[in-house]
Amino acid sequence: DRFTMDPVDVPIGTGSGFIWDNLGHIVTNYHVIRNAETAKVVVSDGGKQRTFNASLVGYNPDKDVAVLGIDPAEARRFRPLDIGTSSSLRVGQTTLAIGNPFGLDHSLTIGIVSGLGREVRSPSGRPITNVIQTDAAINPGNSGGALLDSSGRLIGMNTAILSPSGASSGIGFAVPVDTLKYQV
Repeated sequence: DRFTMDPVDVPIGTGSGFIWDNLGHIVTNYHVIRNAETAKVVVSDGGKQRTFNASLVGYNPDKDVAVLGIDPAEARRFRPLDIGTSSSLRVGQTTLAIGNPFGLDHSLTIGIVSGLGREVRSPSGRPITNVIQTDAAINPGNSGGALLDSSGRLIGMNTAILSPSGASSGIGFAVPVDTLKYQV
């Protein structure tokens, strides 16, 4: 509905995520994994793709956050994202959205913080507050992907778009990293 701030429906089982720490925790959106019976995580490793079985560590549908786990011994070979802060963001700052839009993996788009303090509805129907608005292209499949600042620090998790067509119209939303720190 183009007159509401509700996120667009995204097909279950498609999405993105990012490595949170060296313990094998992978963060994504709850709506990406809800109702899943099994999960696999695909990581790019020196130009090759490696697939890992993942288990559900925890989730909060009210904030649209889920944490998956892969074998910690395998996870140690990958570098987790540098965690930034969202409390000091300003409109106009550069943003980079990483994800898997429409199944096109390893995608990167660039934009700016175009709004702060937005609100979107979570999969449970509750509001997610203080959401970051960006004009970096976010499409179905980007859900759960990293939103970075110009220094490559995590500032949010791509979560929803506002679009009557279901494709990016330049209005994307990300759960702020300060919320993720608490939820994860």
